[in-house]
Amino acid sequence: MDETPFPRKRPRGIYLLPNLFTTAALFAGFYAVLAATQGRFEAASLAIFAAMVLDGFDGRIARLTHTQTDFGAEYDSLSDMVAFGVAPALVAYHWALGALGKIGWLAAFVYTAAAALRLARFNTQIGVADKRYFQGLASPAAAAIIASGIWTANDLNLSGTSLAWFTAFLTAGAGLLMVSNFRYLSFKQLNLQGQVPFLLTVVVMLAFAIVFIYPPLVLFLLALGYALSGPTWTLLRLKLNRSRRRTGRDDPQ
Repeated sequence: MDETPFPRKRPRGIYLLPNLFTTAALFAGFYAVLAATQGRFEAASLAIFAAMVLDGFDGRIARLTHTQTDFGAEYDSLSDMVAFGVAPALVAYHWALGALGKIGWLAAFVYTAAAALRLARFNTQIGVADKRYFQGLASPAAAAIIASGIWTANDLNLSGTSLAWFTAFLTAGAGLLMVSNFRYLSFKQLNLQGQVPFLLTVVVMLAFAIVFIYPPLVLFLLALGYALSGPTWTLLRLKLNRSRRRTGRDDPQ
């Protein structure tokens, strides 16, 4: 008598709640592209920021409700590719890069290809890489640089044509930082459920107040500062290591 057990059937259903947020983030990225084609660049930038907020919720909700699945992780990566890889590049192209011809679409493609490579590398390093850091600039942070930059310029009535070269440098630069080996703080070790010092709540309140003074410019400076923190931190570490090696050689035996 064959006692080989029948293989279990994989469940065909998916968890609705976290995937709803992922779908909403995907829609926000798709809407950003549509708004840019219609010349509504402020709406396009806000849609990218909305995608960032929604993307931050889906994973946390999946962990809180114990509904993490391989399907959800793959779907989230595809959503990120659209919202933070394709949408920012196309918004930048419609706003300014189109005026540069081949150089413009090349800068947009560099950003999109870098985002795809960044997401692929991140997926292969899950469970291996140090969760405290990102290797390379995260795609939402790169998208924030482009979205907030366009939002700021549009709010100041600056045309994309006059800033075409600066936009090309910013777009391609953000893409190259995504595929770099610079380390960035991931902030994943922050415990949002535990108790925090009272002073931290005051700092958060002041941070919100500063952002609301002039949201587009403040968000642009924050995103740009975070992007530059990786190279700065790396250079400081290299300088510190060299000084330590020199000190070790100069010490008398």
